[in-house]
This record gives sequence, structure tokens and C-alpha cells, in this order.
Amino acid sequence: MAGESADYPIIDSHIHLYPASEIETLAWCKPSNPLHSQHSLEEFAAATGSPPSLEGFIFLETDRKHDLVTGLEDGSGWEFPLMEVDWLKRIALGTPKDGEGHTSEQKKLCLAIVPWAPVPSGAEVLERYVKGVEKHAEGSFGKIRGFRYLVQDKPKGTMLQDEFIEGLKWLGKKGFVFDLGVDQHRGGKWQLEEAVEMIEKAHEGVDEEGKVTFILNHLCKPDLSVYNQTDPKFVAWRTAMFRLSKCSKTYMKLSGCFSEMPDKLKASSADDIFLALQPYLVVILATFGPFRIMFGSDWPVCTVGVDDAWKKWRQVVARFCDLASLSQAEQIMIWSGTAIKAYGIKELM
Repeated sequence: MAGESADYPIIDSHIHLYPASEIETLAWCKPSNPLHSQHSLEEFAAATGSPPSLEGFIFLETDRKHDLVTGLEDGSGWEFPLMEVDWLKRIALGTPKDGEGHTSEQKKLCLAIVPWAPVPSGAEVLERYVKGVEKHAEGSFGKIRGFRYLVQDKPKGTMLQDEFIEGLKWLGKKGFVFDLGVDQHRGGKWQLEEAVEMIEKAHEGVDEEGKVTFILNHLCKPDLSVYNQTDPKFVAWRTAMFRLSKCSKTYMKLSGCFSEMPDKLKASSADDIFLALQPYLVVILATFGPFRIMFGSDWPVCTVGVDDAWKKWRQVVARFCDLASLSQAEQIMIWSGTAIKAYGIKELM
């Protein structure tokens, strides 16, 4: 049965890519990190097995080194994020450099690009930055559908600052989405509470068409070692999911779960993982519904400590679709339709 669901067209809504030549520009990737090697489309193809149903992917920024202060002053703090835009341009236009691990033919897989952006710097600075992105992206700029600035490791209040809200409103006005990365597991429930408040502020006084679309990453990273549904951590997460789902133009990625699991669960079968995650998946389905949920892998982060991670996660999601008795239309939305809608991938609409 799981195989039947998985035969629908698939868009992986959340992957990261970087060439070996630019690893030192990643803020988090020290030599001891298991991901300290090239992760390009060659490696992605091997991880997925390149199934015929895989239509393509959406690239998410990889948290390159940056400096908001010098970015604001003279743009120098944006050097590495803009280098990432150059890298994605080569993928999207099919113009690889030697040794970068992708081919001209693979350009069709790149359906959308979500680079980093200095959202805390406010609307005026953000506009200047996006002009720089357009210059670097050249013919691939049309694939840039939104931006991300990770808040999961930032101090309390970051996403509620006036400049941050200003930046979000500017993104909405220009038709860009915002990918939101928060982390209940390591950061605490305040991140979820601030996320709700941030969305409310960003939408306040804005007509529906001009409201920024929010795409929530990785179920907001709950602690997946918690199975007891009366546990305060689970209750806080469930409450936040209900509140977030009430916000308009807000979507959820069914992704990134391996990073939040205990090691024993990571090593379990897809069926056992599905059973362990069932309380969380039931909440996501009840709150966001299949028309606001999208499949994503978080490759290559998902591979740390997990064998055949991409294929295993695909099996978990297929099991979820089968046992939730979702209709054909609902399953198509989870596997690809929601991503097309949320990111506005016009050529597939």
C-alpha cells in the first residue's frame, strides 16, 4: 500500500546543496561534521535513487556565514549568501563548474530557490539586498520564490522587532514567501509563541493578497522522544500547531523529523517510525489539513545517523497517507501540490 501513495509526482520541498569548494563558507560545518563534504545533485540523485516520480526540489539556504552590521553598512556581510545565489544559478541554468557534481540536464529538477536574506535589517535594507540577489541570479531570478532567515538559534524577541516585521511585510508586498525555522526541541516553547505573534504582526493591517506567506519548516522541530500526549512539551507543541494553523497563508513542511528523534528510533523501520510519530502526524493533519502540508526531506541533514534516510522518510509519509485514508487529491497535494501552490511555481500550476 505504501508504494501506491509514493507513485504520485513528488516535489521535495526542502533540500540543501553545496559544493566542496564552498564548505568553508557554511557557518555550521566544521571538519568534524559528518556533512563536511560536497552535497550536490550527484549525491542527491544517489540518495533518492532518482525515482521517475521525483519531479524536482526546492532549495533552501544553508546558513552561510554573514554579518548583518557590515551588510547594512556596505554589503560586505552578504558576500557568502550571494555566493550561494551564484551557486544556485549554475544549478538552475545548467552551467556547472568542473567537479561541482551536477549536470546541465539536471537543471530541470530545480523548481524553486529560497536564499538567505537579512530580514532583521528592515524593509529598506532588504530591498537593497534583493537587488543584489537579482544581479547575481541573472536568468535564474524567476526561480527565487522566497527567502529565509533562521530564527531558531537567535535571542528572544528577534522575530518581533519592528524591523523584522517591516521586512516580512515587504516580502509579502513583493510576492515572496518566508520560510520559518523555529525549534521547540532545543529552543523552547517560547519560539512557537513568538512565531504566532510574529505572523499576526506581519499580517496586521495588510490585505489578503499582500500578506506574506509563511512556510513552517520541520513541524517546528518538536522533541520526538516524547510519546506521552499529556507531557507538557507535547501539549505546548499541539497548542501552537492549532494557533499557527489558524493564521492565513501559512503552510507546514512534513520534513526534518529524523533530527529530532532519539537514535534508537532513527534506526527503526519506516513502520515503527510512523507509529512513533502518529500523535504528531494526527495533530498536523487535524490542524493544517492535507491542502496545507507538503512533503520535504531536509536532505542531507536527514542522513546524519540514518541509513537510506530519503527513501525511509518517503516510506513514512506514504504510510501516513495510506493509513489516514486520504483521497487521491489530498495525497497529490501532500506530495507536490501544496509546494506548487505555496511557492507559486507558475510553470507547474
